[in-house]
Amino acid sequence: MIKVNNLISIVVPVYNESESIKLLINEIFYVMDSHKLQFELIIVNDGSVDNTINVLENLSKKIKQLIVINLRKNYGQTAALAAGFDNSNGEIIVTLDGDLQNDPNDIPNLITKINEGYDLICGWRFERKDKLINRRIPSKIANRLIGKVTGIFLHDYGCSLKAFKREIIKDIKLYGELHRFLPVLANIEGAKIKETKVNHRKRKYGYSKYGIDRTFRVLMDLLTVWFMNKFLTRPMYVFGFIGIISIISSFIISSYLIVLKFLGENIGNRPLLMFALILGIAGVQLFSFGLLGELLMRTYHESQNRPIYRVRNIIQNTNN
Repeated sequence: MIKVNNLISIVVPVYNESESIKLLINEIFYVMDSHKLQFELIIVNDGSVDNTINVLENLSKKIKQLIVINLRKNYGQTAALAAGFDNSNGEIIVTLDGDLQNDPNDIPNLITKINEGYDLICGWRFERKDKLINRRIPSKIANRLIGKVTGIFLHDYGCSLKAFKREIIKDIKLYGELHRFLPVLANIEGAKIKETKVNHRKRKYGYSKYGIDRTFRVLMDLLTVWFMNKFLTRPMYVFGFIGIISIISSFIISSYLIVLKFLGENIGNRPLLMFALILGIAGVQLFSFGLLGELLMRTYHESQNRPIYRVRNIIQNTNN
C-alpha cells in the first residue's frame, strides 16, 4: 500500500540527454499522477554541452513540480546526486538515470517497499539490456568483488534506480565517485536495505558516458569504502595492530641477532638486520598513523556534533 501523504523527491542527474529528457519527464509525470503521489522532480544538469539546458528551461516554465539545477561544469554523477539531495524536500527520495533505461513504472513499487519499513531499496536490473562484454560481465565481476570486500551482497550496485528515506540520506556525505557505494555508506549509517528486481530498457538516444577508466576509479573507491565500513570510528584497530605486530617482530629478530653477536658471529652484513630495522621503523610509523587517525576521527565527529550511533526509534511507555 502506497502512502500518498508524503512528498516524494525524484532526483535525476543528466549529462547531454537533450533527446531523452522530455520523454523521461513525461513518463515520470504519467506514473506519479496515475498513482496520485505528491512529488517534486529535480533534474540536475551536470554541465551538459548539448541542448539539454534549453530543453529543461523551457519545460520548467510549464511544469510547476519541475526543479532544474544547472551545475557550472561537469562534476560527475556523485556531485550531481549530492546537489539533488541537498535541494530536495521529500521524505522519500528516488534516484534514476536520465537516459530512459530505468523504467519510471518501477517507482511506485520502490515506494511501497520503503513504506514497509526499509530505509533503502536498491533496484536490480534482472534482465539487463546492455552489451555483454563491455558492460554486463565487468558489472557482475565488480558486484561480486564489492560484496566480498564490504560484506553487503547485492546483485546490482550500479543500478541508479533507488529509493531512500530522507533520514538516511541526510547523514551520508558524498564526494569523489562514491555514488556507486551508496548502499555501503547507508549500511554504515545503520540502514535497513532491500534489493528488488526492476525493468531495464535499451538505450534509445545518445551513448553511455562511462568508459573503461571507471574500473580503476571503482577499485580505488572500494578501498576507501572498505576502510570506512570497517574502521571509520576505530582506525587505531588496523594501523595500531599492524604496527604492534611489526614492532614485536622487530624486537624478536633484533634479540636473536644480539644473541648471535654475543656468540661471536658477524651480523653487520646480514639482510635480517636490515629487515629488523625496517620492521621497527614501519611499526612506529603505523602506530603513529593510528593515533593520528583516532584524533582525526574525534575531530570529525565532535566538530560536527556527529554521534557515532544512529537511533531508529525510541519506544517508551507514556501511560501514567
